[in-house]
Amino acid sequence: MNSTADIAVIGGSGLYSLLEGAREVRVDTPYGPPSDTVAVGEVAGRSVAFLPRHGRDHRHPPHRIPYRANLWALRSLGVRQILAPCAVGGLRPDLGPGTFVLPDQLIDRTTGRERTFVESGAVHVNFADPYCPHGRAALDATARATGLALEPTGTMVVIDGPRFSTRAESRWHAATGGTVINMTGAPEAALARELALCYTAIALVTDHDAGVDGDRGVTQDEVFAVFKENTDRMRGLLLAAIARLPAERRCPCPAALDGMHPAYLLP
Repeated sequence: MNSTADIAVIGGSGLYSLLEGAREVRVDTPYGPPSDTVAVGEVAGRSVAFLPRHGRDHRHPPHRIPYRANLWALRSLGVRQILAPCAVGGLRPDLGPGTFVLPDQLIDRTTGRERTFVESGAVHVNFADPYCPHGRAALDATARATGLALEPTGTMVVIDGPRFSTRAESRWHAATGGTVINMTGAPEAALARELALCYTAIALVTDHDAGVDGDRGVTQDEVFAVFKENTDRMRGLLLAAIARLPAERRCPCPAALDGMHPAYLLP
């Protein structure tokens, strides 16, 4: 059976079943095993891979996710375009639970994670715009066509977790320009760029972050409940957007490594 794919979805909290009738593929990588087996199926005539970011049993906390293995595994299956749904906290009062946000920028506040494939040589990848413009256009057009309310831009702040922010930290993240806050968006996006992949995040707001809601902080049960309530909406958005992704990549992403010969990509 064919185990290759050109598109992948890296699923976040609560989105562990995307493809029906998919086959499971185990992939070995130089960076250890990925979060779980990869499911490969077909959507709108396109071969699509699905990888649960935390594992199907949610065994990997955000700071322990094998990000390098995950991205390497998908690329080794032929994947070149990735859609990355994730749960986020809203850093603005108008971004309440159930809101979809299409980030165009990222602030990485994580520490101690394996954040690059580069271990030798001068490989400095352009990361000014962390998300694929054509992937973002496909998601935006899909949302408009289906009547789904979507915040079309935003800056995603990524923290280590697993704890949520203090009120002071939350207000600081908002003051620095953050729109939403998350624990898994980095180094995932940067690793995808180092592999010259198209990577597009789509965020579902599950809560107001602590600095926005003055009455109480964020709870895990609240986050999981809101994501579960919106799983069908997220699944529908992703499946429809896959059909809109261009078959030929003409965005800047494939040229990310032009003029470079990174050792990690050599046989």
